[in-house]
Amino acid sequence: MNDTENTAGEENGEEWVLRLYVAGQTPKSLAAFANLKRLCEEHLAGRYTIEVIDLLEHPQLARGDQIFAVPTLVRRLPPPLRKIIGDLSNTEKVLVGLDVRPRS
Repeated sequence: MNDTENTAGEENGEEWVLRLYVAGQTPKSLAAFANLKRLCEEHLAGRYTIEVIDLLEHPQLARGDQIFAVPTLVRRLPPPLRKIIGDLSNTEKVLVGLDVRPRS
């Protein structure tokens, strides 16, 4: 799992900045990252940045986004800020939670 996955581009549409909070490389954390990566490639290709924050290494960073459970995904941009807790395996729920419009 990379700390930063940057594929943001200047394609049509806004840039998405996503932050995934995890606690080590647990199966649930790895699944959340894989699910997020797949979802972004399918629906936000070329317009997103994923930042992975491991709270075992940087516990102080949990306070800034008020993280109480892991894994938690935080949509930093575009506003408003949104959060989703869990392994992100329910694609429809994640798309609705992030307010991503599926590609037709």
